[in-house]
Parts: sequence; structure tokens; C-alpha cells
Amino acid sequence: MSAPTRRRRWLTTCAITATAGLVAIPASAAPGRHDSSPFGARALARLAAERQQSVGAMSPKAKEDDGDDGNEADEIAEGADQYAEARTSPGIVAPGAYGAAWTSLTKLPSTGGSWRNVTDLPYNSDDPRYRDIDSNSSGGSGNVTGRMAAMAADDDGYVYAGSAGGGVWRSRSGGGHWQPISDRLPSQSTGALTLDGGGRLWLGTGEATTNADAYLGSGVYVLSDPHHGSFSTRSRVGGHELESTTIHELRFGGGKVWAATSEGVWSHSAKKLGGAWKLEYAPNPDYLPGGSKADDPDAAYKNITNDIAIDPKNPAKVVLAVGWRSGDDYNGFYTRVNGTWTRITSGFGDLPTDADNVGSVTFARSADGSRYYAIDQSPEQLNTNPDSGLEGIYVSRSGSPGGPWTKIADYQGLAASGSALTDPGYMPGVQAWYNQFLTVDPADPEHVYAGLEEVYETKNGGSSWSTVGPYWNFGFPCWSIDPAKQTGDCNPTTHSDQHGVAIGRYHGRSFVYAGNDGGVYKRPVDGSQDSSGHATDWTSLNDGTIDTLQYYSVGVGKDLDHGGVSVTGGLQDNGQSVLRGNDKVMGSNFGGDGGDTLTDPANGCDIAEEYVYLSVQVTQNCAVNDGSWVTDPSKATSYNVAPADNATSEARFIAPLAADAKNSSTWVAGGRHIWVQTHGYAIRSGAEWKSVYDLGEGHTATAVAASGGKVYAAWCGPCNNQGFARGISVGNADGTGWHDIALPATGTDGTVPNRYLSGFAVDPKNADHVYLTVNGFSRQWTEGPGAGVGHVFESKDGGTTWKDISKNFPDVPADSAVVTPNGGLAVGTDLGVVSRAPGRTSWQRVGSLPAVAVLQVKLSPDGRTLYAATHGRGIYTIKVSDCD
Repeated sequence: MSAPTRRRRWLTTCAITATAGLVAIPASAAPGRHDSSPFGARALARLAAERQQSVGAMSPKAKEDDGDDGNEADEIAEGADQYAEARTSPGIVAPGAYGAAWTSLTKLPSTGGSWRNVTDLPYNSDDPRYRDIDSNSSGGSGNVTGRMAAMAADDDGYVYAGSAGGGVWRSRSGGGHWQPISDRLPSQSTGALTLDGGGRLWLGTGEATTNADAYLGSGVYVLSDPHHGSFSTRSRVGGHELESTTIHELRFGGGKVWAATSEGVWSHSAKKLGGAWKLEYAPNPDYLPGGSKADDPDAAYKNITNDIAIDPKNPAKVVLAVGWRSGDDYNGFYTRVNGTWTRITSGFGDLPTDADNVGSVTFARSADGSRYYAIDQSPEQLNTNPDSGLEGIYVSRSGSPGGPWTKIADYQGLAASGSALTDPGYMPGVQAWYNQFLTVDPADPEHVYAGLEEVYETKNGGSSWSTVGPYWNFGFPCWSIDPAKQTGDCNPTTHSDQHGVAIGRYHGRSFVYAGNDGGVYKRPVDGSQDSSGHATDWTSLNDGTIDTLQYYSVGVGKDLDHGGVSVTGGLQDNGQSVLRGNDKVMGSNFGGDGGDTLTDPANGCDIAEEYVYLSVQVTQNCAVNDGSWVTDPSKATSYNVAPADNATSEARFIAPLAADAKNSSTWVAGGRHIWVQTHGYAIRSGAEWKSVYDLGEGHTATAVAASGGKVYAAWCGPCNNQGFARGISVGNADGTGWHDIALPATGTDGTVPNRYLSGFAVDPKNADHVYLTVNGFSRQWTEGPGAGVGHVFESKDGGTTWKDISKNFPDVPADSAVVTPNGGLAVGTDLGVVSRAPGRTSWQRVGSLPAVAVLQVKLSPDGRTLYAATHGRGIYTIKVSDCD
């Protein structure tokens, strides 16, 4: 660990939330994770050692095993599992739940005022001001935004970026100067985005990466004039058949559009857009909605399809790539034989056909029809190989998807091509089930771009490869932490974790566009490389006009140095952003995934940033650092202060953290135990936390709040739909008076339902007066014991009894609440913000945000401004007076 260049990484855990799509697909297993030190300080060597102990954690056969397997790649799946639990437990959510909620929300009366986006400016992940030990600044990714799931581009300079949670965006200038074009849709989650031969733009909603915040969508939409128009609900293709699915790919052939979805492969006329979609093939139709096994807990994994390959010489010849990335008996390739879809078992060449080695698959064909390419992720590799889940990259030189296929790359070869991922245990394709793209240069069938964690390029059909977009610059001899040198002699690279790709032309030159966990990047198709094979000409297109940042949290404090306020927030795979009073560009002071955020209202540079599983870092200078900690560790300006539940694996992926509303020096954190520390931002060690209450074995906190020393804690355990249970415990920060609240097991009308308890809001005038938000859906949509009704509850006796105050509140997951200074209540939901004015009993919609999840709402230090942390569209503010 002596080499500082090995002490940083972008944590690729894809954390929690959604868009206004539909419910996330849960992970198939309860894989393990590690309790390592957080953010960039985590070493690849340690990750590798932990992964070597974790093989098998992804297997569906190991669902009951919830041990501490310690693998970062597996953390993605566990995060998905836990995020889905919050929205599905205690049962399975019926299709149409979010669509009905969106309709209900839009029918609410609306408050006055308008939301203002405060994060619509560049966010520099390499900001030279923040080169502390737990930052990833100087890694080389430059300006970033939220995850891009799909890309499309044409030859007229128009580029389209489909984000995971913030909708579709258009650039008319070859990238940059972006405009949103899907805000009117009820789903902002992108699965597929493609242009057909006539120039129409097709959007498949519902991100299909099966990660934590991959949300189901509302179907397929088409935009006939993408240069000028925008998507609307009237542009949906077919009927409701593809609602509540994810869509991995849209492909065209024989006058049809084909959709690879989470509920089988479907087709529709590409000319006549009305009429129903046709189900072409589902491997296990009994598990589809309406089937005899539709309520089975594993139903979500039984009809996963990934891609469709259509023979350009004979559109009737189609190959389907079918299979759940963690493995199932139905995994494989299928083609039609005598009118019946039949598994391919022979004659395919090197490309495996057995169920154990066909997982997530992506196809790409050359423009001239002479080549087909494929990436295959193997469930067997995922479960047994500590280094990678990649089976390989393949080519069919006949141009037919029927092969024969020849392997042209494996993970060892890619690692030797200039990759940053060369340590055993964390090598190319370690997350191949999550990171995949593939495209062929339209002008050259031998010129291919492949995306996994990194971006790879071959110009000779796979005989040799270059890592043109390495994971980061740390570890390479050219790297330097010196702010004056940015990344030393290294060239900028892309953000890690590739998802979407397109090739288009602008001003007569061809460019490749890569979409990943950090947004959109481009380089010339005929671009240059250095002696290591790294591209020298990547450009970030995340210019601040495209804000798809996926926040879990927001913190606001006075900026004592520049005036105004400092706004911070934790992000999916983009660390923590810091926006100070005079900033024109946001900086990143912590790397990895940022969970909850505590910011001292009196001093915005006093910050605590939570990483996953209750790992907490604290700084008292915004983590400003010039990198001098590399040679003098005493000059580090942030400190790891995680309570013990982090080390014992007894906290949720995103664990609750709160400061006492009356005393910012008293903090409460929740895992299995309720932890309290009273040193505020001066804390320097995890040993300063004190356990004041044990929630019990198998129980883990889902929400905490404190005011004047009174503490509220909600918990679940088990937290999935097999025996889901929830509870509330109340006590004092000094450890006295703790007791469990008696909650009815059935969640009958008017009582707290047996669903995930997501947040508390304590009345600042009376600590015994508290509100509770409840996630998931009411029993109309959720089949499970005690699902009950309602999303907002009120107690006036310190949590002893509760009253349902939901009234006309939409039936949508409620995530966070805050009591406004005048006694009103604002609630963040999976579809926006609603509020209840003082003295009123009915709810109204606050402004008109797009259909995006608001995971946290907080007030400014003076109480006059409401901040909303959205998971897909950045941070917004509105005047509290406009919420009434």
C-alpha cells in the first residue's frame, strides 16, 4: 500500500434510485461485500484479494447465502437487491403501478413557483482543489454527469444520449449544448436508443443493466423528427404490452422492430405503429404477467432476453440471445426451426451455446453485412473466476449470426492491451454483466469498439486490441497528483463502466460517442493513440447543459469563505459534488459512490460523506488538498470514522445517517445498532461512536432521525419479500429509554403498513411530533402480508401511535420528508415532490419536475428554500413559500 497511485478507484457500485420508470428488477442473489476503507483510498490489490474469496456469490443457487463475500462487483447486485426490496416488499408489485401513480400525481393541484436546477453547470471530477486521499481527482475523467445507458448519432451532427434516470437529451453540435427531449414521458429510464434507416429515433424505456437503479419503463416510443421534436405519450408504439419491462436492445429487420426485454422478445411493424406487440419468444411464459407463476419470487429472472441478431442477407434468419446474467437453465441462443424457436446446440464455432456460459450478450454487425460481432458474459465465469466474468468477444466472418463464430478477445488479452485493470481479482470484464457495448465503424468492418469497464478498440478485426479508454490514469507512469499537471503526462480518459455507444459525423468527420457511468465522451473514429495504446483525444461532452446526476442526498451549509451557501451531495459512482458560493464549476471532494450527506448548516465546509454500508468520511475544510498527503500522510484533510457495523457487515447498502436537528454535534447512524457520536465534525475515529441500542440479530436500520436528544429509528429484517418484517424503535441519544413500538403485523387500514419505512421528519417545535414516510406500493399493487395502504403517517406521542394522513397522496414510494418552518410538510417521492400546507389535510404537487425520483429533501440554513436531491436530474430548489 506504499504506492499512492494504487490507492484510488472509482467505486462502480451502482447505487440506489430511479426515474419515473417502474419498479427495479431485484438482484437474484444476496451477494456479499467488503467493509474496506472508503472512496478512492480502496486499493485494487485489496479488491482483488476480496474477490478471490467471493466467487459464487452471484449464483442464484446461493440466494440464501448472505455471507460477507467481499466483492465490489457483487456490491452492485446487492445494492440492486436492497433498492428493490424497499419498493417491492412484502410482495411482488403488479405491472402498471408507476403509471397509475404518475397519472394520480399529475391530477393533483399544483403549487405556485418553479423549481431551479442548481447543478446545471460543469462538474469536474478532476478538480485540482480537492486532491485529498479520498478523492479521485487526477484520475483523468474530467467533467462528468449521471450514467448514460444508450447512445445514438447521425451524420448531420445530431447526438442523442439516453440516461439511466434523467431522460433523453439531444445535441445539435456533435455533442454539448444539450436539450432534454423526453420530459413529457412517464418514464425517464432509458434502455435502448437507436435510429432506424429512415432517420426516426426509437426509445425503449426501462434500463436493462439489472443494477441497483435500473428501473422498468413504460414501453417503446418513436420520434419521427428527432432533429426538432420531442417524445410524447402519443408517440408510443403498440399498446401496453411492454409496460413494466426493461428493454436491452431494439433491432430492425424485415420491416419489423424487435425488442429484447425482461419479459421475452417482442416484435412490431416498423411502419404501422398502432396495434399490439407480438410476443416472439419467452423461455418461461408461465412466469409472465397473467401466467400461473407470475407471483413467484423468481418471476423477474425467468424471461430475461438480451439482444437480437438479424441476418442482413436473409431477415427471416434471426438469432436471439436469451439469459439471466447469473445463470439459469434457459440461458442460450435460439433460432427459428420449422416455425419454432429452438435452442442452438451445435455449429456455432467458438461462441458457447451451453446455459452455463451464455449470460449477458451484445451483438453488432458491420454496415456492409460482412461481419457480425458479439460479447458474451458467462455465468460460469462470474461464479467461479475471481478475475472476470467475460467469456469473450467473437466474430462471425460469414456475416451471418448463425456463425461460425471465432473468439477474438478474452480478458487476459484485453488486460495486456494497455488496460488499467491488470491485478488478479479485478480484470477486464469483472462486471461484464453490467458494462457492455459493441459497435462497428460503418466505413470499416474490421474496426470495432468494445466497452466493458474500459473502452477497447481493434482496427484489424480482433487480431490486436488497444485500451483506448483505460479505467483511470492511476497506476500508469504518466500519472501525477500535482494539480499544476492535472494528470501528469497522461491524456484524459473516459469515466469507467461503459453502457452505450454510437458513431456519427460532424462537420465531415466521424466520431465515436461513449456513454458510461460518468456521462458522454467522444473522440475521432480515426483518432490517435500513445505508445501504450491509450487514446490521446477523448473529449468530455458533459458541459453542464446536460444534468443527469444521480443524487442520493443533499447537504446545505453557509459558505463562510465566499458568501451564500455550499451545496453538497452524494452521487452514484461520481463521489460527492461540492458547489460553493462563488463556483462556476462544481468539484468532487470524495470519490466512489456517495450515500448520505451531513453538512453543518453554520459551516458548509464541515461535511460528513457516507460511502456504502455505513462507511463515513469527515472533513472540516471541504477536503481541500493539493495532494501533499502522498508524501506526508499527516496532511490528509479527511478521516475515516465509520461505526463498527461497517466492519461487521451489519448495515444496509445505503445506511441512514442524521444529525440532531437541535445539535449538529450529535450524530445518529443506523446498522444493526443505533450509533451515536457527540463530537460532530471534529470526530476523527470510528471508536468515538457509541452503540445506544441493538435492533436485534437480522434487523438493520432503514431510517433514523433525532431532535433534542430524542431518537427515532426504523428497521427491517428480513428485508426481502420472504418473511419481510419492519419496526420502529425510539429512545434517547444518551442510551436511555429505548423501546420498540408495537406495530400491527398486518398493516390494517389506518396503521403503519408492513412495508419499507423510509424516513422520519421531526417537528422542530416538538420532538414528540413526528412524521413517517413509507416506501413501496399499497395493497392494490403489492401482494404480500400486511402491505396495507398509505405512505405518510403522523405521531403526536413520540411514535407510540400513528395515524395515516395520506388522504389523496399518490400511491407511489415515499422516500424522504421535511417539516417546513410554518408547519407544512414536503415529501420526496419516486415521481417528484408533494406537499401539505399548514392546517390542510390534502396534498398538492410541488411545481412540475419531470418524472424523476427525489430521494431526499432538505431545507436551507435559513429555512426559506427547499432542496430536492433527484436521482437523475441533479439538485433542484424552490422557495418554501411556493410549496404551500
